[in-house]
Amino acid sequence: MAMWHFISDHISRATDSLFVCQSSQPAHGGDTHQCYILRDDRRRYFVKVRADDGSRPLLSEQEGLAALADTNTVRTPVVICHGVTDEQPTAHEYLVLQHVRFIPGEPSDYYTLGEHVAALHRVDAYTEFGWQHDNFIGASVQPNGWQTSWAQFYTEQRIASMLERLASAGNVFRQNDALLTRIQQLLQAHEVTPSLLHGDLWSGNAGFCHRGPLVFDPAVSVGDREADLAMTRLFGGFPPAFYDGYTATYPLSSGAAEREPVYQLYHILNHALLFGDPYWSQAKSVMIGIIQQKQ
Repeated sequence: MAMWHFISDHISRATDSLFVCQSSQPAHGGDTHQCYILRDDRRRYFVKVRADDGSRPLLSEQEGLAALADTNTVRTPVVICHGVTDEQPTAHEYLVLQHVRFIPGEPSDYYTLGEHVAALHRVDAYTEFGWQHDNFIGASVQPNGWQTSWAQFYTEQRIASMLERLASAGNVFRQNDALLTRIQQLLQAHEVTPSLLHGDLWSGNAGFCHRGPLVFDPAVSVGDREADLAMTRLFGGFPPAFYDGYTATYPLSSGAAEREPVYQLYHILNHALLFGDPYWSQAKSVMIGIIQQKQ
């Protein structure tokens, strides 16, 4: 296929070593793209491919992986190259990553992962909240920009934005004003140090290889580290060793348990936007609980 020739040529230029694709094997992963393992007689690469519509979510992923890797705290798959093919009539956006051989994680591996995520959150490199441009959380646009108030940023750019999109799709929550006011109250009372967040840190976006733990598929922004921790407890959660490693390195402040549903809500709303019920029912239950939370 012309696409594989185009990508092989880019790999060759990026690695300064001739690569000629001899096989392309479909691989698991991705709701918005296809994944493949490309091989020649010596090397293999993990490649994500999608029909290009100009939105470039794989470029956002490349930028997120680079931002995480630049902290020298968490390991990520090495980005080989990114681009858009010149095929006609349909071009394809692609992202080529280092191929990783995953292995099962032991409790000690999860402990180390917790230490690494804590180290990521301790990096002191930001004074505001947000990101330099919009990016993606799964298939959804994640609005960004920079703000000095975390409470305002999270309330407006995360929760209110999701509620507006859900309402446009026919899922209307009648107590929006009460919810947003309560969230802003909770977060204004919480002192937040800006941290670079993975942004989509659930168990499916972390793994282990012989060199240790690594994370992937980020939705980066700068925010409250508790938002990453709250996400880790959704959709199966991480083993206790992860939290032991994290808190031993960077203990959480008081009130984190009360704020956790507020941060989990963003991801539940996003799933409701993408997949509908039962996530919308779950989201309504969580929102009512936040409104009713003791002040």
